[in-house]
Amino acid sequence: MWTDVVDLRDFYASTLGRVAARAVRGCIGDLWPDVGGMRVLGLGYALPYLRFKSEPSGAPERVIAAMPAAQGIIHWPKSGPNQTVLVEEEELPFADNSMDRIVLVHAVENSEHLRLLLREVWRVLTDSGRLIVVVPNRSGLWALSERTPFGHGRPFTATQLSRLLRDSLFTPTNSVRALFVPPVRSRMVLGGAGVWEKIGNRWFPQLAGLHVMEAGKQIYAPNPVGARARRGVVPAPANTGMHRDTQR
Repeated sequence: MWTDVVDLRDFYASTLGRVAARAVRGCIGDLWPDVGGMRVLGLGYALPYLRFKSEPSGAPERVIAAMPAAQGIIHWPKSGPNQTVLVEEEELPFADNSMDRIVLVHAVENSEHLRLLLREVWRVLTDSGRLIVVVPNRSGLWALSERTPFGHGRPFTATQLSRLLRDSLFTPTNSVRALFVPPVRSRMVLGGAGVWEKIGNRWFPQLAGLHVMEAGKQIYAPNPVGARARRGVVPAPANTGMHRDTQR
């Protein structure tokens, strides 16, 4: 079941959410140090992770945040042209081989049609493209706390996530762990988040809150989705920060 977009937005506006975003952005930056000139797609709720700065090759050619209809959508960024689009998880409105990098956050663990979603991701990703999936770690504290979005949906072990990607025609290439700081709102604890990350990665890897796994596309696999017409892109409404037809 998808987490409501307003709840996700509010979480990342909190101190705990900012700590989580900083930790995961660091992992993504280490895996993808340069996305200059590339087309980047964030799927799920990836807004906090689509900030790419100081790439040696310049800025990405294009960055799009695709939000599932069951989750809802908000306008992003706050200033400038809207870069979000509302999508159906089983039928993404993008051309085959059109994205160089795809980030899935708050997507895999919440998807109601996971196999179809990953088939669509395979279709959209270029042959030389890379995918990053961020999911809650089954043995971590974050999967046990409903205070955060990572405490909802299905958590994974690294082995389960790797198997899922392989079964979906991807080849895992790198895997790192993030979020060793406990999911509490104590400023004292969160202020030492950097120390928690260093100690956890070295001594307690099994207690990480998240798995961050990179994968490539198995280009020798047959196209799992037959050719068919794609729906047009539906942009987020520019005059509202809310989703669907209701205001909170």
